[in-house]
Amino acid sequence: MSRASDILLTATAPAIWGSTYIVTTELLPAGYPLTVAMLRALPAGLLLLLIVRQLPRGIWWPRSFLLGALNFSLFWAMLFVSAYRLPGGVAATVGAIQPLIVLALSRAVMGTAVRPLAVLAGLGGIGGVALLVLTPAASLDPIGVLAGLAGAVSMAFGTVLSRHWQPPVPPLTFTAWQLTAGGLLLVPVALLLEPALPVPTADNLIGFLYLGVIGAALTYIVWFRGLSRLGPATISPLGFLSPLVAVVLGWALLGQDLRPLQIAGMLVILGSVWLSQKAQAAPAPLPRATSPAL
Repeated sequence: MSRASDILLTATAPAIWGSTYIVTTELLPAGYPLTVAMLRALPAGLLLLLIVRQLPRGIWWPRSFLLGALNFSLFWAMLFVSAYRLPGGVAATVGAIQPLIVLALSRAVMGTAVRPLAVLAGLGGIGGVALLVLTPAASLDPIGVLAGLAGAVSMAFGTVLSRHWQPPVPPLTFTAWQLTAGGLLLVPVALLLEPALPVPTADNLIGFLYLGVIGAALTYIVWFRGLSRLGPATISPLGFLSPLVAVVLGWALLGQDLRPLQIAGMLVILGSVWLSQKAQAAPAPLPRATSPAL
């Protein structure tokens, strides 16, 4: 498969993640961010484990739990906290800083060259998301903002370390390990910090099924495949597509307004994604030597 095809396939994952906002607000019970995150990760992980029938070995036990915590437990918990406490636009704008964090971490951990064009694309993407989703009436809840920042940092670390360690298994198996580990870590936290979930309605069950099977299992297989083939600096800017899809879905399904500034934000986002891919495709200096992973 060509590089362009790999990018397009990987881009389907954040595009689907853009539906998380509408599913969370329209189909799931409010006020259970940790429980929702756990029910999104653990069933999907166990389902994939039944398919792959392979458990981690040796060093991959602690690595799977660390990556599961970064990519799922902490990231999703913070994502749902920010989604519940902030308007979707504010939450999306705060999280849009992630590609810039990935660039810095890729340099620090793997010696990847930081291209000025990629930094410009990252800043452009943040500006595009702000145009797309922020409104003058958007409120800034401090806890929600901190949760959004913590989630962006967590996912950035998880993305870079997932590539740095390069698991000796297919993306399907790697996804199963991380989802299961992340879900298991969330079980005691959800039980201790949140009340029992009410009896789920049909809408709740549809929401959980969608977020677990489509929004977790399938999309993260695609995401980790792209990560292994393209690298974190290439795939991370594709995350800008999530708020774009979220706004389009709000307009198409909920009748929300689509203002000229939002259309301009969409164009800026698409331009920043294109610019980031152009920057990463350009030749770069050889990375500095790094010590072998322990």
